[in-house]
Amino acid sequence: MDINRKALTHLITKRVDRIEKVVEGTGYLPRTVIGVATFLLDNELDVDLLTAKQQVTFEKFLKPLLESSKKFPVGDD
Repeated sequence: MDINRKALTHLITKRVDRIEKVVEGTGYLPRTVIGVATFLLDNELDVDLLTAKQQVTFEKFLKPLLESSKKFPVGDD
């Protein structure tokens, strides 16, 4: 999967509400998902650098959120 840097940044800075909604009731914290996203941004979006637990977080939460954001492109807000 190609990760869109702009969409990922937008998700963790302006759409934290979407992260909070998707993790609700799962036992995961929003800051965990935001931490994985930040790690990716700091490391050239290289998913191969994620630990096994980070990979699960990415697959379970970030990937679906990013895929759904493709339907609604990020504006310049």
